[in-house]
Amino acid sequence: MALSILYPAPTAHFSCSSSSRSSTLPSPPLLKNLKLPRFWPWQKVKVGSLSVSPMGFGTWAWGNQFLWGYEESMDGELQQVFNLAVENGINLFDTADSYGTGRLNGQSEKLLGNFIREFPGNKQVRDNIVIATKFAAYPWRVTPNQFVEACRSSLDRIQLDQIGIGQLHWSTANYAPLQERALWDGLVAMYDKGLVRAVGVSNYGPKQLLKIYDYLEARGVPLVSAQVQFSLLSMGEDQLEMKSTCDALGIRVIAYSPLGLGMLTGKYTTSSLPTGPRGFLFRQILPGLEPLLDSLKQIAQARRKTVSQVAINWCITKGTIPIPGVKSIKQAEENLGALGWKLSTDEMQQLESAALQSPRKMVQNIFQTR
Repeated sequence: MALSILYPAPTAHFSCSSSSRSSTLPSPPLLKNLKLPRFWPWQKVKVGSLSVSPMGFGTWAWGNQFLWGYEESMDGELQQVFNLAVENGINLFDTADSYGTGRLNGQSEKLLGNFIREFPGNKQVRDNIVIATKFAAYPWRVTPNQFVEACRSSLDRIQLDQIGIGQLHWSTANYAPLQERALWDGLVAMYDKGLVRAVGVSNYGPKQLLKIYDYLEARGVPLVSAQVQFSLLSMGEDQLEMKSTCDALGIRVIAYSPLGLGMLTGKYTTSSLPTGPRGFLFRQILPGLEPLLDSLKQIAQARRKTVSQVAINWCITKGTIPIPGVKSIKQAEENLGALGWKLSTDEMQQLESAALQSPRKMVQNIFQTR
């Protein structure tokens, strides 16, 4: 007899088979409540020398009242979200020193620090968590030392001795090119001082990426990641060129907004829009998304997945690390279902063909450079 585990699933199911018959056995009491991760924990990808999960979780919403309706009463569930993610193999969490509105500025980093400290699992799992935080290129950060101090402030909020990936949140090349060099030197300094294990950038285009890559390499600092808006809604020439450039340089693309702020979840229509600024954006883009949303639904139904899981898996299959945002247990569980499988070549082509039919794409970050 051969014993096999049907995987992936949130709980273990066992089947027993022989050459003459196949039957399903009731789960023994000790195994009935055994929970397995949704993908094998040893499935990791490399970001420089770091080993991280194929998908991370973004924490932009943690502290953002204006766009995401954050309230401090949500912190208890957010701790549960964090615990669930880590217990299921997620070890990459993306944040920024600017995440949080008004008096809650930096709240995302503070919450992550608290959640790591309160995580009930074993120390080894906790120690393997990789925090990737972004340092804002504020106009008053004009010297390398000021950027290093920004890193130290983030370390204080997260309550860590070292950050996994320290990222420059955006380039100032378009409006303050002289400041850009000081920020690059700040990245070098925080790496040399051991404040960060690795260095990355965000909202860089391929041309500016090549410049900072060469600059850092000449100073012995490897550039390991580049974070850009990357999804079926932002599959333009710039994004594909960026992905190709990163592949050639050995830089890992971290895909933010893989669900297009929620438009690729299949939960919204022109008659059912989210409140706030997102509703205005959705009203402009959703009317032309029928071909893409229909393709996502067809594949989701065939694979017994959700639309969100298919959209996130597209990013994974393209070789990026998506970092969908999470605010609830339900969202976390759904996002975890994007792991442990991959879309076929035909499915990828179907989705990309449908995406090209969409008359409008996602609005790009105003700080995105070429």
